[in-house]
Amino acid sequence: MESGCWHVEKRAGLKSDSPPKDNENVLETGCLSIVVLGASGDLAKKKTFPALFNLFRQGFLQPDEVHIFGYARTKISDDELRNRIRGYLINDKNASPEHVEKLSKFLELIKYVSGSYDSEEGFRLLDKEISEHELSKNSVEGTSRRLFYLALPPSVYPSVCKMIRNFSMNKSDLGGWTRIVVEKPFGKDLESAEQLSTQIGELFEEPQIYRIDHYLGKELVQNLLVLRFANRFFLPLWNRDNIDNVQIVFREDFGTEGRGGYFDEYGIIRDIIQNHLLQVFCLVAMEKPVSLKPEHIRDEKVKVLQSVLPIKDEEVVLGQYEGYRDDPTVPDQSNTPTFATVVLRIHNERWEGVPFVLKAGKALNSRKAEIRVQFKDVPGDIFKCKKQGRNEFVIRLQPSEAMYMKLTVKQPGLEMSTAQSELDLSYGQRYQGVTIPEAYERLILDTIRGDQQHFVRRDELKAAWEIFTPLLHRIDDGEMKPLPYQPGSRGPAEADELLAKAGYVQTHGYIWIPPTL
Repeated sequence: MESGCWHVEKRAGLKSDSPPKDNENVLETGCLSIVVLGASGDLAKKKTFPALFNLFRQGFLQPDEVHIFGYARTKISDDELRNRIRGYLINDKNASPEHVEKLSKFLELIKYVSGSYDSEEGFRLLDKEISEHELSKNSVEGTSRRLFYLALPPSVYPSVCKMIRNFSMNKSDLGGWTRIVVEKPFGKDLESAEQLSTQIGELFEEPQIYRIDHYLGKELVQNLLVLRFANRFFLPLWNRDNIDNVQIVFREDFGTEGRGGYFDEYGIIRDIIQNHLLQVFCLVAMEKPVSLKPEHIRDEKVKVLQSVLPIKDEEVVLGQYEGYRDDPTVPDQSNTPTFATVVLRIHNERWEGVPFVLKAGKALNSRKAEIRVQFKDVPGDIFKCKKQGRNEFVIRLQPSEAMYMKLTVKQPGLEMSTAQSELDLSYGQRYQGVTIPEAYERLILDTIRGDQQHFVRRDELKAAWEIFTPLLHRIDDGEMKPLPYQPGSRGPAEADELLAKAGYVQTHGYIWIPPTL
């Protein structure tokens, strides 16, 4: 076996983000084949291939052990696929000679196979190409690693998984593996998600299935467990005695822009809230796990989801921006919300009575994603500073990654007057020169390592759909209508009214400004 074929999952120092050095004690196994299904689509070009290239550039994918296969229905050559993705891997900012050389070597690793997603012939041909690569690396049959990334619509998951299972699997288990990565949306409601889970579950074991939610790969989301459980001063504060309300917010300043037909099928709750924001909610609200083992963390996430009370209609505001239906791909009478504010309430000892406000919208006045934890008023306010606002802990997920704590301080000067200020950890300032990895890079590397901590387990997915399915069915049946709002606004005014009813107190006269370098 070639010395280049190291096994990321079993090597010493699993926690390290560094590829093994020549003198490391590496447990060798078969070579790695990464198959991107839907290789000619937007997701593959914009996210999957760039993530793979960045892993290659940093040394996590070794040229003498890995090969990348693109599979799609489009009839194109290897070079045509390489040319299609080249523009997404290089630009004027990073076109250094070193980068160009790395790119050239990376593109050489890519081979394209054309075939349909329900064709035995196509997947037999794919298996033949993969096997030839494994033989060229002197891999012993059964020791190879095969990763299938489904950059495809969920409607074809069952047929593709069946084809992989029957015709493209690693032949036996002598230290190798076959894993599949599936993208959201994973179903449209509880019934369809369970049906999809059952179909895939009949073909693959749960440890082979990686349901990807890219929010779980974001730097500040991955920091949540460290913040909560590695810092003593948060431990006694993180409960209903001190916290008044929590907001988890996703805002975009553009509309559906050419994706109207696709978006109308799902809406903002299915597209953002039921998955991305609910995953963040779990990490904010869950109890401390027994350890950092993936199953212990996912057990606690499931427990908190199962503690969520049914959503009340009066704690939901839906919106649709004016002009959304002008898109020719959107039905004239569409009832699909492009904005939603939903209040979740947890029935347990830690969070009883604390509203968790999940808010997402398109065509709003700003672009950001953040977690905002607002604390209760100070009892016995001797400084009469209540009107200035409450203490808040804010985690800015994107853009300008940061975490800051809003607190009241004395204004400099001779007078005893107070003002709102902040303790600020802005990543761009604190970690200058450090490149924050893209979420997809992290999650693909986790898949190769066999670490399922940042992926959604089947019972977790079921619990998430149980929370939102009744509300989604009422929207689908036309029982709940979205309110119109102007593009470039904050959304419907009723959403701010709901926020105030939930107990949020807005700070007036204070705006957080990201520090400049």
